[in-house]
Amino acid sequence: MNNNADTFSISGRIRSALHAIEGIVEVMRSQHNAWLHALATLCVLVAGYAFDVSTSEWCFLIVAITGVWVVEALNTAFERLCDVVSPEFHPLVKKSKDVAAGAVLLSAIGAVFIGCVIFLPYIMAYL
Repeated sequence: MNNNADTFSISGRIRSALHAIEGIVEVMRSQHNAWLHALATLCVLVAGYAFDVSTSEWCFLIVAITGVWVVEALNTAFERLCDVVSPEFHPLVKKSKDVAAGAVLLSAIGAVFIGCVIFLPYIMAYL
């Protein structure tokens, strides 16, 4: 075992952060839906600012946005791992990938519902 793994260092934390950023870049580079998530995130941030949503509403929006991004990243990691474990088509790997993609869809639908609950009253008051 490497004893250096147990010691804290600033350079080690910086390396870890850089690896995490590489992972985010990989999600953006390889997942077309990540660009849709980015557009949706931007729209929600602009709408939240424009409607001057409350602090608690911002908290719900941030949790919803973060949840979608986290599930998308985990789905991407899961897909990569499946491709290494089973480079050839396997029906169970396909089902596993489908379930992971379904988790992304569920989180996105939940985020849309949260957005509707928060923004519809503002939109109705504006009309």
